[in-house]
Amino acid sequence: MSKSVSEIIKEKKRRKFLPGYLEKAAPIIFGICAVISVFTTVGIIFTLVIETITFFNRVSIIEFITSTDWYPFTEKAPSYGILSLVSGTLLITFIAMLVAIPVGLSTAIYLSEYASERARRIIKPILEVLAGVPTIVYGFFALTFVTPLLKGIIPGLPIFNALSPGIVVGIMIIPMIASLSEDAMSSVPSSMREGALAMGATKLEVALKIVLPAALSGIIASFVLGISRAIGETMIVAVAAGSTPKFTLDVTESIQTMTAYIVQVSLGDASYGSTIYYSIYAVGMSLFVFTLLMNLLAQYISRRFREEY
Repeated sequence: MSKSVSEIIKEKKRRKFLPGYLEKAAPIIFGICAVISVFTTVGIIFTLVIETITFFNRVSIIEFITSTDWYPFTEKAPSYGILSLVSGTLLITFIAMLVAIPVGLSTAIYLSEYASERARRIIKPILEVLAGVPTIVYGFFALTFVTPLLKGIIPGLPIFNALSPGIVVGIMIIPMIASLSEDAMSSVPSSMREGALAMGATKLEVALKIVLPAALSGIIASFVLGISRAIGETMIVAVAAGSTPKFTLDVTESIQTMTAYIVQVSLGDASYGSTIYYSIYAVGMSLFVFTLLMNLLAQYISRRFREEY
């Protein structure tokens, strides 16, 4: 005998996995978690802003954003020109993206368009393991393996340089770019591929002229997020790039990035309440602004160039 709709609803309610009071409490619990995350973000921003204001009460903001001299530990006339740290950060990021973009995008094209299901099952976990390696391990890998390797190619290369950590940061970013780009390309409808193949296009032409443009918003967003990740990298550059703030584009010289400077001061080189102590908040605020702009740019690109299927 068939059941009525009301009987079916009552039976479903009896079979519910969670009791009624847990069903009612779930939205409250989730809301509390959301509020905690929001307040944590607000608290971080508030701390950065307050301590940065304290720093700029002691150091001219004009000197901070225009000077290329960064010598905070000089006793007589310390200088706080962040351009030296910014140039080091951007140099590392540029080298990293030269490595990560072609390799990551090529990997994504292979996984999306060429790889068999068996190959995908093998390569995907390897990429995930690469993404899970601690950055301190990458740092010592750059210092003890990549740098000696580069010395055989570039005679006279110092032990601390920008090239070695830049390459390793690029290797670290490859899984992010490959995974996000592959997801974007996999979302392109198969009908577009089949239509191009039916018109006589080769598989390479389909990948480069059909799938790649269709997934462009997701691919560019992955690049921007990769740049943001490279800008914020800490331990690799702290270990292998040195601690010499220089306004230079020479990849063979020792440099210092914004994150590496924060590590240096946080290790105890500055007393609490000193100008050097407050400088790490000013540098951290600059780093926060950089990464925030990169994330906003990624979101804008995703919305602006998103294709609807």
